Amino acid sequence: MNRIEAPMHLRQKARKAYIVMTVFALLILAVFIFSMNTGYIRLSPLDVFRTLVGIGTDKQELILFEFRLPRIVISVLIGMGMAVAGCIFQGISRNPLADPGVLGINAGAGLAVTLFISFYPTTTSAPVYMMPVLAFLGAAGAATLLYVLSFKKNYGLLPVRMVLVGIAVAAGINAAMIVLQLRLRPENFQMLQIWLVGSIWGTSWKYVLALLPWLIVLLPYVFLKSRALNVLNLGDQTATGLGTPLERSRLGLLAAAVGLTGACVAVGGGISFVGLIAPHLARRLVGPKHEYLLPASALAGGLLVILGDTLGRWVLQPAEIPTGIVVAIIGAPYFLYLLTKSRM
Repeated sequence: MNRIEAPMHLRQKARKAYIVMTVFALLILAVFIFSMNTGYIRLSPLDVFRTLVGIGTDKQELILFEFRLPRIVISVLIGMGMAVAGCIFQGISRNPLADPGVLGINAGAGLAVTLFISFYPTTTSAPVYMMPVLAFLGAAGAATLLYVLSFKKNYGLLPVRMVLVGIAVAAGINAAMIVLQLRLRPENFQMLQIWLVGSIWGTSWKYVLALLPWLIVLLPYVFLKSRALNVLNLGDQTATGLGTPLERSRLGLLAAAVGLTGACVAVGGGISFVGLIAPHLARRLVGPKHEYLLPASALAGGLLVILGDTLGRWVLQPAEIPTGIVVAIIGAPYFLYLLTKSRM
């Protein structure tokens, strides 16, 4: 490829990436509109439009603004956060199977929330804005254990060991959560079980406000570090040779991924496979460069979770399938497919 063809090739790749991201955004908008019409009490497209412009009934305004819209917004935000976190874990470890759920980060955040519910007298008055902080601390503890056990001197983070350690950490934490659940009251136990499988249970704007600051702060930081992720993918020795502050970049990105995971788990529960599927789908469409891969993964994750939440509310009306189960139905076969293609 000569000097003239190279810039043209890069421009074509960039154009393709922007087209893919535009398509993802339009699909999110389409599902968003469909989701506003979906629920036990059906609102027609005309009812939704009349309510949005302020001429709907009080009942329609209550349903749309106080229940459906917060839940839809939360599902998009959770999908974006979990997908970017998974993309970071895959970039840091150079392991295509890395994911917050597989690596035990979700379980660490879940353990912190379980501890809180176990000792807090009621779930209704739980401080909403404290839940992401507690989940972050639990996720950080699991990530620290994962990093220490996966790191080997002179070799760095070992991809295969990282997945195996993550599975073991998740199993141990899940066992601890089962023990803690034995002391819960029936109403708290039932709520926790639904939350652990992944449920968009926060249906008010205060949950949006609890989650939004984490994404506003961490997502721009991760996008600014996209080139550092590109260099880390080349290997530790190459990254060091290129002058990249290896451990500082890795720890900063790891902290961002843990923060995103903790905040999302606190509001949406243990929704697995989003951080696995979305980056892989985006990578197939836009390539491995993180300047495009990170925002494309965020949009793919937002689309996956809002689609899963909408289908969960629509398929078995008036019953509801937790979002995490719908996403797992899609994600588990894909995970097995990746295992068959992996060289581990």
